Amino acid sequence: MSRFRANLLLLITAFIWGTAFVAQQNGLDHVGPFTFTGFRFVLGTLVVLPLGLREYYRLKSQGGSIQTKDWIGMLLCGLFLFTGSASQQIGLMNTSVTNAGFFTGLYVPMVPLIMLVFWRQLPHWTIWPAAFGCLVGTYYLSGGSFSALNTGDVWILGGSIFWALQVIVIGFVVKSTQTPVLVAATQFGVCAILGVSIAIPLETIELQSVIAAGPDLLYAGILSIGVAFTLQAIAQRHTPQADAAIIMSGEILFAALAGALIQGERLTTEGYIGCAIMFSCILAVELLPLLRRRRKAIA
Repeated sequence: MSRFRANLLLLITAFIWGTAFVAQQNGLDHVGPFTFTGFRFVLGTLVVLPLGLREYYRLKSQGGSIQTKDWIGMLLCGLFLFTGSASQQIGLMNTSVTNAGFFTGLYVPMVPLIMLVFWRQLPHWTIWPAAFGCLVGTYYLSGGSFSALNTGDVWILGGSIFWALQVIVIGFVVKSTQTPVLVAATQFGVCAILGVSIAIPLETIELQSVIAAGPDLLYAGILSIGVAFTLQAIAQRHTPQADAAIIMSGEILFAALAGALIQGERLTTEGYIGCAIMFSCILAVELLPLLRRRRKAIA
């Protein structure tokens, strides 16, 4: 596959993930957050599971195996992914698609900070100004006052911590097993089980409501989880990390665009400033360490 086609697939992936925030918010008109999360991941699991099983049996045919610690790691990935997804879904009940997209993106600078605290891995120097910049961006996006952050914003911000933890743990597990699709299918399955299990006692699940939320569930489940993940897994094998970092960051811009065009959301001048600052900081955290490694490789 050419680099151009790979980048195009990543752009499509970022578009699907960004616009899925609209489907997630609209689905809440018909079902509860845990019901939506559970059924969304049921659909996503059904799409990815056949590919994951194929990868698993291929590994076994080559004499490989999955260790117990790796299965535990996959379950942990699922727990973190579910917590982040459920927090995001709850947050969307009380915040905008634009805020949800940008606040979720804060997991990017959180990853190296968590790695520093728990694994003593020194981050690239850009994390410090970027973290401060994201704080400033959050201030402006909230309208120039942290007190203006509503409960939905707080849920999204809290969920971004678990998105960061999921990214860290899945990196370890995939490196250990060399089975990215199997890992994804397992964590999606965990999310599906947790979501439905929590929804049954806490929310009223009616067939009519699930059918009404059907288009949003199909988009957020089959496209956002199943198809988009598969496209990402394929494309990132054929394009440089820097390309992937830039294009995938477009997810938050697509979320803002979808919020404006579909949901009719509008930002204040301070909001636009906050978005610009946060997007610049997220890009810096992803790209500058890659550029440094490239210079070292050339030298």
